Amino acid sequence: MPMKTFKPYTQSRRFMTVEDFSDLTKKAPEKSLLEPLRKTGGRNNTGSITVRFRGGGHKRMYRKIDFKRDKVGVPATVAAIEYDPNRSSRIALLFYKDGEKRYILQPVGMKAGDSVMSGPNAEIRAGNALPLANIPLGTVVHAVELVPGKGAQLARSAGVSVQIMAKENGYATLKMPSSEIRMVPDGCMATVGQVGNTEHENLTIGNAGRWRHKGFRSQVRGTAMNAVDHPHGGGRGKSKGNNQPRSPWNQPAKGYKTRSPKQHHWLILRRRTTATQAV
Repeated sequence: MPMKTFKPYTQSRRFMTVEDFSDLTKKAPEKSLLEPLRKTGGRNNTGSITVRFRGGGHKRMYRKIDFKRDKVGVPATVAAIEYDPNRSSRIALLFYKDGEKRYILQPVGMKAGDSVMSGPNAEIRAGNALPLANIPLGTVVHAVELVPGKGAQLARSAGVSVQIMAKENGYATLKMPSSEIRMVPDGCMATVGQVGNTEHENLTIGNAGRWRHKGFRSQVRGTAMNAVDHPHGGGRGKSKGNNQPRSPWNQPAKGYKTRSPKQHHWLILRRRTTATQAV
């Protein structure tokens, strides 16, 4: 997917890049697969702000994506490649032989007119979904489940993929995009191939207004706040005093590990930051 650049007639236009959408074959989404997407403004069910600097943005409709791929043995044809404002990847509209329509993430190489299928007997081909136990070692996959039947949770962003390293004792060993190596039950479904729209990482937002259009508000520096609002606030001049960099809730901001050691930590063989085995 090529990127579109502009003549630098303003400072923000000089580095701004946008997608040219030449890979799309259909503009209007499938109405039967849409549902309303209500904005939260970063607030939870009690009205408290739990995620700061959110609000505004363009109105969107949610596209219902088939992350479970549970139509086993039913062939489908790719009817169109569409844009999804809720994710970085493109989505593919499938027409199943029994008449049902579903959206899936578009992998690299998938185009309109292709045939896809899900199930243990499907071919090893981009877009087909199989249990990890039925996929050969070394294969690149995406949209991987963590719990069989729950739906894909891993490797769903544009351009990412997971490689199957080994299979043993009912588990498949996967190498994640972050270089983390972890085990997943081999009954989990995964889709063959790499997620499409690989050039998304080269996108440059360019100006603040475009970021606001996406629903993000500007962030305020801690040193610009009062002492009551942030550990870096207060004082005289542009200084955070003798404080180490911290979050508004006094949590260290540089090098402090925040990942929770849950009961399934034994499934992670190598963390993304170290080559030593997890204990």
